[in-house]
Formats: sequence, structure tokens, C-alpha cells
Amino acid sequence: MTAHDFLVNLSLVLCVAALATVVFQRIRQPVVLGYILAGLIVGPHVPIPLIADHAIVEALAELGVILLMFSIGLEFRMSKLAEVAPTGGVIAVIEVSVMACLGYLVGRAFGWTPLECLFTGAIVSISSTSIIAKAFEEQRVQGRRRDVVLGVLIVEDLLAILMMAGLTIFASGREPTFADLGTAGLRLGAALTGLLVVGLLVVPRLFRAIVALGRPETTTVAAVGLCFAVAHASQVLGYSVALGAFLAGMLVAESGHGHDIEQQVRPVRDVFAAIFFVAVGMLIDPALIAENWVSVLALTAVVLVGKVIAVSSGAFLVGNGTRSSVAAGMSLAQIGEFSFILAGLGLTLGAVRPFLYPVAIAVSAITAFTTPAFIRAADRVADRVDRTLPAPLQTLTALYASWLEEIRSAPPSDGRKARIRATLRIACIDAIVLVMISVSHSLFGPAAASKTADLLGLGGEAARWTVTALAVSVAAPVCVSLVRAGGRLGDVLAEAVDEDGTSTRTPARRPTLVAIIRMAVVLAVGLPVVAATQPFLPPFGGALVFSLLLLALAAQVWRGASDLQGELRSGAEILFDSLRRHAAAGPRVDARPATGAHVPGGVRIAPGDAAVGRTLIDLNLRSRTGATVLAITGPDGHAQLPNGREVLRPGDVLALAGTREAVEAAAGVLREAPDGAA
Repeated sequence: MTAHDFLVNLSLVLCVAALATVVFQRIRQPVVLGYILAGLIVGPHVPIPLIADHAIVEALAELGVILLMFSIGLEFRMSKLAEVAPTGGVIAVIEVSVMACLGYLVGRAFGWTPLECLFTGAIVSISSTSIIAKAFEEQRVQGRRRDVVLGVLIVEDLLAILMMAGLTIFASGREPTFADLGTAGLRLGAALTGLLVVGLLVVPRLFRAIVALGRPETTTVAAVGLCFAVAHASQVLGYSVALGAFLAGMLVAESGHGHDIEQQVRPVRDVFAAIFFVAVGMLIDPALIAENWVSVLALTAVVLVGKVIAVSSGAFLVGNGTRSSVAAGMSLAQIGEFSFILAGLGLTLGAVRPFLYPVAIAVSAITAFTTPAFIRAADRVADRVDRTLPAPLQTLTALYASWLEEIRSAPPSDGRKARIRATLRIACIDAIVLVMISVSHSLFGPAAASKTADLLGLGGEAARWTVTALAVSVAAPVCVSLVRAGGRLGDVLAEAVDEDGTSTRTPARRPTLVAIIRMAVVLAVGLPVVAATQPFLPPFGGALVFSLLLLALAAQVWRGASDLQGELRSGAEILFDSLRRHAAAGPRVDARPATGAHVPGGVRIAPGDAAVGRTLIDLNLRSRTGATVLAITGPDGHAQLPNGREVLRPGDVLALAGTREAVEAAAGVLREAPDGAA
């Protein structure tokens, strides 16, 4: 390669990318798609006389991957990760596990190899940070939805790094044994520990000193130099350069100047990231996509539907209302840059056939086009979902969010924290044991069946069923222990609400809360187990068993929601008396009055309020704010359960359920909102 060849290819790639970017910005589409289209134009698979040297572009693209991962790492301060882990971490684990399972099952349905199925599951599980950030910026998305989505993206990126390391082990070319997995895990742990310990002692102090010099160019050169040095060290240790670049970004972020350094590195990163996406586009073979169009459509449907359901479910379980949960799910329904990196890793390692790369890019392109429309439609879809829920679930969704809010605001207790940690520790141990049982049965089951046949004189099929039954009998108590751990955690959290003194201890509240927490624990712990053990189990076997378990838990939640709805009706007078006392003695709105866990807010209608003379159907409070009106009591003391057609009068007091944010928003609508305005 001569300097002239390098210059010709670089100018060709950047000029075509710039033109495509301008066009895509004009039509309000993600610029990443413009770069991919530019790669298709300069690639060898379309009859356009602008063909770049793929070897040169790929070498430059490697720099783009490194700088892109470095920028992602700059957003990962340990404190920030600890902050989002309780909520975004649970949502991300549930989502990634669900998508990994669905991707794996789709691959098995198409007859792909187990390794290709594993890579497919990883490819469809990670959303695109760049596409979402651009769409949020253009549509000015703020508030709770943005916070939830960004928290999930942070944890997703970390999980993607771990998946890259794990897939590299599985793509070694032979079936891994326990010894291989254990050795590889210890080796990876030692490498990460060494880099992080040494890096945390040196890098943050070094960069504080460099930034103190007040020379931005020095800071930029030092940051980029460290990025490439750690990426090279990671490659020498046998891991990807992306892992090293990500760790370098994390270390620099601990200096406290990660945001400023990210701004300085961004121009360099953007240039090489553009070349990376152009290189991605050059690998698109329209003929391969046309040949595999069924798998493209199937995986696209899995991403669009599976991510919305998985994220929405996880977001609800950690305490977001229906509206925020569905909106977050609609925002994350795409795949992007990590999917390209994972597909490229599989291709480089020889673990997947060439068809999977263009299929992944096609799915990413389609879902990137749909992302802005999904984000715009999120509120409408959330309203429709909320309206179609049965009445018991509508009430439960509002009350559950308020319960978790009470739990978070409960006074800290060392004893309670210790019990929570102990329960979570037991759940994690159960998960590890289940994985070991599944892997052991897969690796040693045939040999055990052969010995069983010899000892007991059984036929081959009978011996295999005997070994399988033994494995199931060992795993069953562990599954029961996991479910019980979820119940114990629910009991501990319910006690936090009871001790707070603001909750009405109705019979249905505690078992309902325990049932939901139990389901959340089983999802957050059990789903990763299913995803991790799929390659070692019969096709669809683990997913089927887990689905049956979830159905049983969902039946308990439904029963609790129905009981709760009945208690609200039968105990309405007690609720109204409490509400009237609060309305007479307290402020017009309070997110946590002493009116019971059912009613975290009470609002009294004043003569000048906008709600006077209007019905709840007209106000559409639940869809607009996420708060639910549980009861109305008039100035004459008459109490009624709302059906939506009651005309509100001055002196009416509305019992509202929902989070503090939802109740305050509903109070604003009742008092001040003009017709048709939220």
C-alpha cells in the first residue's frame, strides 16, 4: 500500500460519507444509516464505479471501533454505574436475557449452528446508543423516559462487553469443557482485575495532573494515546481491542474529567467512527440479504416486539408506571453499533458464516428507520395499552409504583439491608447451581447414560431418561429455593412499607406486593440462567419450562390484583373517611398523606380550578399523567367510586394513586390545565 493509495481511499470514503450524511440529515434519519449507505456505494457489491480498497478501509475502521468504545467507556464512572444498577441494571438484564433467548431460538428455527445462534442472540440484544441519543435530541425527549432509557443503555453496553469476552471463549473452535470455561473465566477475571487495579491507581491521578496544565491538545493526545495503549494490551492478552478501549475510557472517567475529555476526543472519534460504519456498509451483499429475507424479517419482528415487551415489563417491575415503562420500551426497539461489532467478531473468529453480517446490518437499518416513529408514537401506544388493561391491573399498576416509592423513601435499616443482601446472595447461588446442573447434564449426560445402561441393564433411551430425571430432581429444589427467595425479598420490602406508618394494612396488599417482587426476582435471576444454558439444553426446553413457571407466578399476581380491586370497593368508606380527614387538615395535594398505601395523594377541587364542571373522561388524567383516581368524596360527605362520567364540583376530594411525580402532574391538570392541554 502506497501513500497515494491510502489518500485516494480515505478521500473517497470521507467524501461519499459526507454527502450521504447531508442527505440523511435533510430527511431527518440517523446519520449512521447514511454512513452505511456510503459503504454500500463504495463497496464491491453494487455496480457503481466507486470501489474503495476494503483492506485499507478496514484498517481505518479498527481505529473507529477503538475510539467508539473509548467514548462509551468515558460515560462509565463507578458511581454512575452503582446509581443506575438497581433500576437500569434489572431492566437491562431482563431485556438482554429475553432477546438473547429469542435470537437463539430464531436461529435454531432456521437451522443455524449453535454458535451462530449464540451470536444472533447477542446481536439482537443490544440497543443503539448513538441512534437513541440522536433521536432524543431531535425530538427533545426529557424527563423520566430519558432517565430510564439512558440507565438501561449504560448497563447494556457493559453487558455487551462481557458477551464479547464470553463469545470469544465459545468460538475457540471446539466444544468447551468445565475446565476450559473455568480457566478462561479466571484468566479474564485476572486480566480485568490487573488492568483495573493498576489503572485506578495511576490513570485518574495522571489525567487530573494533565488537565490541570490547561492545554486541551495535550489532554486529547494523552487520552487517545492511553486508549490505543490499553487496546493493544488487551489484544496481547488475547482479548478484543474493543474491551481494552472500553476499560481505558472507564479509567479516564474516574478522573472526574470524563465529560470534558469526551468533548475533546469527539471530533477525532466521529471521523473514524464514520469510517467504521462505512466499512460495515461495504460488507453488505444485497444478494445475501435477498437470499435470507425471511430471517431478516423474523429478526426485525423479534427486535421490534421483543424489546418493547421486555423493556416495558422490566421497567414496570422496578417501579415505573405503565406510561413511562411502555415509552421506554418503544424507545429501545432497535440494534446498532454493538451489533455490528459482535457480528464482525463472529466473522473474524470464523464462528459464523458470511450471511449473518449483512442480515444483522439489514435488521439494524430497518429498526433505525423505525426508531423515530416509535419514539413519536410512544405516548399514544402507552395510552392505548393503559386503557386496554383490565380494571384490576390498572389499579395495581398505579398502586405498585406508589408502594415502591414508599419503600425507597422508608428510613434505612441495617437489619433490613442485611436481609436483602442475604436473600439476593441466595438467589445468585441458586442461579449458579442451576447453570452448573444444566451444563453438567449436557457435557456428561451421554457418558452417565452409558454407565447407567450398563449398571441397570436398561436400554439407551431409558438410560438417557433416567439421567435426565435425576438432573431434574436435583434442579427442582433449587428452582423452589429461587422462588422462595423472591418471596422472602417481597416480605422484607413489604415490612419497609408497614414500618413507615403511612400504609393501610389491607389483607391483599402484602401478598400482592410479594407476588410481584417474587416474579421480578425470578425474571431478573432466572432469565440469565435460561439464556446461559440454552446451548446445553434441548431446543426450546429451557424456555418452555421457564414460561410455565412465569405463567404460574402471573396467575398469583392476577389473583392478588383481583383481591385488591375487591378490597378497594368493599373498604371504600374507610378510605373516604381517611381521605376526608386528610383533605380537611392538610394541603390540597400531598404525595404521601396518611391515607393508606392505596392513596399516596389527595386533591381537593377549589372553585376556580379548571376541573370544575368537567368529567374524568374529559380530563383523561390516567393517560396524561399516569395517576389513577380511586375514589371521589363530595363536600356533602357522599362517597362514590368513579366511573369517569361524574361531573367534578368545588369541594370534591379525589383520591389519587401513583408515584409522586404522577400525582403532582394530575394535581396540575386538575387545577390549571386549559382544555386540551396536558
